[in-house]
Amino acid sequence: VVWYQLTIVSGGVMVEVTGAQLVAESLKAQKVEYMFGIVGVPVIEVAMAAQAAGIKYVGMRNEQAVNASRSVRSWSSDRNQETAGAFQEFPQVEACRLYSKFSARPSSLEAIPSVMEKAVRTSIYGRPGAVYVDIAGDMVNAKVERTKVRGVSCCSPPPVSLADHTAVTEAVALLKAAKAPLVIIGKGAAYGRAEAVLREFVETSGLLFLPTPMGKGVVPDDHPNCVSAARSRALLQADVVLLLGARLNWILHFGLPPRFNPNVKIIQVDLCAEEMGNNVRPAAALLGDIKAVVSQLVALIKKDGWKYPSNTEWWSMLREKAAANTKISKALALRATPQMNYYTVFHHISELLPHDCIIVSEGANTMDVGRTMLNNSLPRHRLDAGTFGTMGVGLGFAVAAAAVERSREKGRRVVCVEGDSAFGFSGMEVETMCRYNLPVVIIVVNNNGIYSGVDAETWKEMAKLGDLTSVAPPVSLLPEARYDEVMTAFGGRGFLVRTVEELRSALQTSLSDWENPSLLNVLIDPSSDRKQQVLAQQTHRTNPNPL
Repeated sequence: VVWYQLTIVSGGVMVEVTGAQLVAESLKAQKVEYMFGIVGVPVIEVAMAAQAAGIKYVGMRNEQAVNASRSVRSWSSDRNQETAGAFQEFPQVEACRLYSKFSARPSSLEAIPSVMEKAVRTSIYGRPGAVYVDIAGDMVNAKVERTKVRGVSCCSPPPVSLADHTAVTEAVALLKAAKAPLVIIGKGAAYGRAEAVLREFVETSGLLFLPTPMGKGVVPDDHPNCVSAARSRALLQADVVLLLGARLNWILHFGLPPRFNPNVKIIQVDLCAEEMGNNVRPAAALLGDIKAVVSQLVALIKKDGWKYPSNTEWWSMLREKAAANTKISKALALRATPQMNYYTVFHHISELLPHDCIIVSEGANTMDVGRTMLNNSLPRHRLDAGTFGTMGVGLGFAVAAAAVERSREKGRRVVCVEGDSAFGFSGMEVETMCRYNLPVVIIVVNNNGIYSGVDAETWKEMAKLGDLTSVAPPVSLLPEARYDEVMTAFGGRGFLVRTVEELRSALQTSLSDWENPSLLNVLIDPSSDRKQQVLAQQTHRTNPNPL
């Protein structure tokens, strides 16, 4: 496709470029490799221009999945139709400003490259986040002389800042004085690619650590200093917490009692100044790049030759609690029952998954139990519903991850573990996987409901009582829904799984198939639940991402 027009002017050649081409070229200049979208007029032209510019385009089926794949552009009505009731007329820039780091609408074709550069730069500088650029519909096919468009080069890598030396010294002093210190590794450490220096810090200092959901794998989950299996006890009794790129939001119970020690001292390391002191005032605030700041901590600890003793009461207590919790989970996994439960399913999945696979997970119990039972050995290998607990992002994550893995020939499998409710949000993306031959392995843990469901016989009995909208529990879904046949319908491989033997066989077969996506529809006991939690009365059962 040729995206320019040659016009003879005064004996010379004038090259014109379309808005679609400018968008594509601007993204290519910022080293964007993939575009995820849902086409329609005028998006079709932009998608084709992106392909012509060398950007890979992945067409999705659900806009929620597109956003999960980090789309940063949208198209709205023509500029000359504003306030007239035009098709898709809506104040998108203003609406998205609440949810994104940067939201803008280029005022002209000439402004597109600079706006795109600022959007990409803003998304990766500081705390990474989504950005939004709105392109007016009439600008897509409009043309401008190329000589009138100022070229913009790729933005520089994010700048690296160090923490104040005094604050680093204060932090180390607090750790040395602590009886029950704890390191919490957040997703900021994963974004900051701090895995090597963080592992050095943990092993040099001897400190115990706890990863947040998307901080898993920055230091391997099976590291001897990891206390994930004693999470509640560790949070409750720690007297000093070193917070590395994690926020004291709902995922960490706001850092407040009854989940935390009321006298806990927080050492906060973050590259966002506005985050310092949210919910709990830090005893030491280290503002800077996670990787750089941890390097400062390592240097000071090595200089002093300090290491937290491994024979303390704190160490012993958490080891015992972790062993006890692991024993409970294993007992639940190996319990002989007619139907499998969550722990049975995850026990056998964990035995078969490659250590370097990328795990995508969403759901309520599915995501929560999977977080504790599916270990991550490598950083940035776990994606879930995140801070907002947004259901429906899992399949979009899986499509994006599989597309990138295939192009880079890393040989890592993408395994998407979904609750049956969560799968329903974006289930049509299995067609996307089949269309692009993305070998994603989807495991739907199917309990016939949201949190819990009912079995097929109970459902039939309820139907006899009258209108199901009046008698069916609001949390129930259709019993034994054949999600596997949805995958089969599009040419992938679907497996209906009822037993441990079927689960292991189907998963092994799927993992060995590098040509086709697979879906395992794993039927479990509808009444299956997660094990009783400490302070369970403090955890709202309506949480989409309970901890």
